Amino acid sequence: MHYALLMGCCMTEKATQRKLTAILSADVKGYSKLMGDDDESTVNTITTYRKIIAGLIQKHQGRVVDTPGDNILAEFSSALNAVNSAVEIQSQLKTENDKLPDNRRMLFRIGINLGDILHKDNRIYGDGVNVAARIESLADPGGICISRGVFDQIKKRVRHGFEYLGEHKVKNISEPVRIYRILLSPKYEGKIIGEPVRRPTKLQKRYVVTIAILLICGAALLWIFYPLQVRIEPASIEKMAFPLPEKPSIAVLPFDNLSGDPNQEFFSDGLTEEIITTLAKSPKIFVIARNSTDTYKNISIKVQEVSEELGVRYVLEGSVRKDVNKTRITVQLIDTIKGHHLWAERYDRDVKDIFAVQEDIAKKILTALEVNLTEGEQASMMAKGANNSEAYIKVLQSTYYRRRLNAEDNSKARRLAEEAITLDPEYAFAYTTLSRTHVVDVWLRTSKSAKESFETAIELANRALSLDDFLADAYDILGNIFVLKKKHDEGIRHLERAIELEPNGADFQAHMGMALYLSDRSQEAVQVLLKAIRLNPNPPSWYLHNLAVAYNFVENYDEAIFWGEKAVKLNPKSLLGHYILCAIYSSAGLMDSAKREALEVLKINPNFSVAKIEKTNPLKNESIKKRYFDSLREAGLPE
Repeated sequence: MHYALLMGCCMTEKATQRKLTAILSADVKGYSKLMGDDDESTVNTITTYRKIIAGLIQKHQGRVVDTPGDNILAEFSSALNAVNSAVEIQSQLKTENDKLPDNRRMLFRIGINLGDILHKDNRIYGDGVNVAARIESLADPGGICISRGVFDQIKKRVRHGFEYLGEHKVKNISEPVRIYRILLSPKYEGKIIGEPVRRPTKLQKRYVVTIAILLICGAALLWIFYPLQVRIEPASIEKMAFPLPEKPSIAVLPFDNLSGDPNQEFFSDGLTEEIITTLAKSPKIFVIARNSTDTYKNISIKVQEVSEELGVRYVLEGSVRKDVNKTRITVQLIDTIKGHHLWAERYDRDVKDIFAVQEDIAKKILTALEVNLTEGEQASMMAKGANNSEAYIKVLQSTYYRRRLNAEDNSKARRLAEEAITLDPEYAFAYTTLSRTHVVDVWLRTSKSAKESFETAIELANRALSLDDFLADAYDILGNIFVLKKKHDEGIRHLERAIELEPNGADFQAHMGMALYLSDRSQEAVQVLLKAIRLNPNPPSWYLHNLAVAYNFVENYDEAIFWGEKAVKLNPKSLLGHYILCAIYSSAGLMDSAKREALEVLKINPNFSVAKIEKTNPLKNESIKKRYFDSLREAGLPE
């Protein structure tokens, strides 16, 4: 619903006041649907939100003019006050919305215009109001858009970034209005994205060619002697948390979601992961895993700090804005050691072209890093994408839900993956996405039959390979399942193929490490697991659990205790973490510590049984298996 007030035709000059005012117009995206679904709850929510908005408008010296339906109209004597009010409104409403279920959240769009208006009977009228309503309609849910007049007033007075959205026609207004979106993420502070370059006047045109030639010559000289002079603060090799790899090393930061819709996070996250996965297939570069770069999501941090914390030279950062079937993707590659940008690009494409964009980004990164691939390496890097863009979207959504690791979301993930396959039966990755939901069912103990779930997962992974035999994900699934089924050699062969196809796949390396110690190759497992942690410096706790077990089996108890304690600290509620640490303490002869951990195990699961987990454990070496589970019994855990 959009708001506009029309100027009355019978108003006299005597009855009106005219002045320049900042006008704030706001409405709720999807208000009619919210009312249709639950009118009582919607009225209660909007009543609460109106009070919050009115209070913040008053705080910033504004005045609420009218509040019909889901609309709010306010005026400010200062454009700066209007913008500061809008920013605080969206921030506070986000906090309130986070308390509500997704389907009950009330997202306001805000537009601000600076215009000449007429006052009568405490109401405001005129074109300035109409323009504010039009600007508001272009804002994202939870977002703020402003006119060029407001932008000129506040651009140097606020700590926000801006994205230029172009010129837009407004009904009954002869000239198009230039509109800007306010970017609230701290990383965009002081930045203006997409600002149009002013055209030269007729008088200037005669000089353009000459100036252009001089600039090109100057730029060529600068390129030769001072490449890419846009500088940032360089990273320090001495401060690196890890030694720099000998080959080019890169971290891909989470792409910012500029759509303004939190429900589109899956798309920006998916794009980030697709680029990481594509790069990870190259054996000639070193790529940090998504789990580690994901820790920088939605926080303000300098790229040199990322470089130093992860031990990499290059950092890729970007943003994505998705509108229905269109996307705008911006990326920039930074050499943190030299402190400058190597390459930047903007893509305005249809969603159906997303795989071509991902491929182009990967190729340009490798070119900038001076990496030359063989034809075979190039072929293995470029996975077969979806033929149907809607299927691709559903796979991204499925992955997003599956990673929440609960029964309800895993069920959603399965349904979305099945829908993706229906839309595009030749999309190989959709089958591995569906396969993993069956594996998660086993881990969550929501499967009616673990054996049947594993068989279904195997069947789906093999179907994926029949469509794309370069799909490392499918080999990883098969490798894990065969090891758990005690077919160790077959499992390891599949995991070796997954790593061959994606040598930077940190999870694949960690799965291989687990497979190796389960296959009585614990010394090898230690080295592989350490490599996995280097690829993923902020790893999930299961990496650390597995490394602790591998060190325990080679009787290096100091290292086993170090990694076991670190795993439990990272995930204090992990039953697996506590009984692994209990076994390590017991094997090392530290019985007081072992008994303390045994109590933690029973606190988490009072029905814990050593015999039950021993029965299903896939350790190949029976003597090591007996020694391991006897150590749990010696610590006091029940049979």
